Amino acid sequence: MTAQAKRASTHTKKATAKKASTHKTPVHKKTTHSSASGSATYTLVTMPDDGLTAIYNLLSSATRTIDMTMYELTDTQVTSILTKAASSGITVRVILDQNNEKTANTTAYNTLTQGGVSVHWANPVYAVTHQKTITVDSATSAIMTLNLTPEDYPTTRDFAVITTDANDIAAIETTFNADFTNAAITPPTGDNLVWSPTNSQSALLGILNGATQSLYIEQEEMDDTTLESAIESALKRGVAVTLVQENLTGSYTAILQTLKADGAKVATYSSKTGYYIHAKAILADYGTAQAKLFLGSENFSSASLTKNRELGLIFNDTTCIDGVYAAITKDYTNGHQALVVPAHFHPAVI
Repeated sequence: MTAQAKRASTHTKKATAKKASTHKTPVHKKTTHSSASGSATYTLVTMPDDGLTAIYNLLSSATRTIDMTMYELTDTQVTSILTKAASSGITVRVILDQNNEKTANTTAYNTLTQGGVSVHWANPVYAVTHQKTITVDSATSAIMTLNLTPEDYPTTRDFAVITTDANDIAAIETTFNADFTNAAITPPTGDNLVWSPTNSQSALLGILNGATQSLYIEQEEMDDTTLESAIESALKRGVAVTLVQENLTGSYTAILQTLKADGAKVATYSSKTGYYIHAKAILADYGTAQAKLFLGSENFSSASLTKNRELGLIFNDTTCIDGVYAAITKDYTNGHQALVVPAHFHPAVI
């Protein structure tokens, strides 16, 4: 079964659970920026173009510790790197979602446990633990929109940011330590962090409401009315909005039609077997000194923002901004701009 065929049969189930609960391009190179915690570097990984080499290399670079929080883990190369690290004396800890993906994650859980990795089923207090983050040696973190699921790598639009921002990494580690023991915590936000279920809705509203010229948005889900209203407000104040949206089941057709009628440029993807938009990205005011970029695990859904454990960041690295802009504009050009309702759409899905 292809990855997209699997998605077609499982996407509705996963989305419902979350709501209730070949041209190779190089990885965008490290760029260095000052931050409140000093010098910080950022490296953008764009999927499927770049592949997982940068993520594998990050994991393999560990000399002391690896901490990972992952919604879905089926990549055996990752589990092999983790168990090898543990066998060499590196402290490896992994949090895996159990509320939605326990079945998918059980093989990795067992393999890692047998290989000397400390594995923790995520705190069930969250509807799901949808975060996708890797921290190595308490010095470098990858904050990702993608899961570690190889069947999705070749045809799924996703992003990861690898950063050395010290304040952000300290906040990630503080939160990881609490989540690893199911301790209550209000996650610290460091310099750039966007956490669910604490500050994500206000942070994403901030970037949407703060845009003065343009918004480029790429999303898998679109059912949070607060964020939808913020996009409509941006359009009404003259902000140019380009939206690339996954719409596999047709669930988002109504809001997309409304946004398009209000002036947004909208392109959708809805193939059962082809390219899939899994990214969660917002780029505000591209090409200006005020440009800001959000990347992370948060979807535009109420559950993602208010019930799940999620992590993203809002930052202004120009190289990462250029890379995300290139990806979103390419996906807009290649997407369906007529808002044709998928043939398998059924109104009861809405």
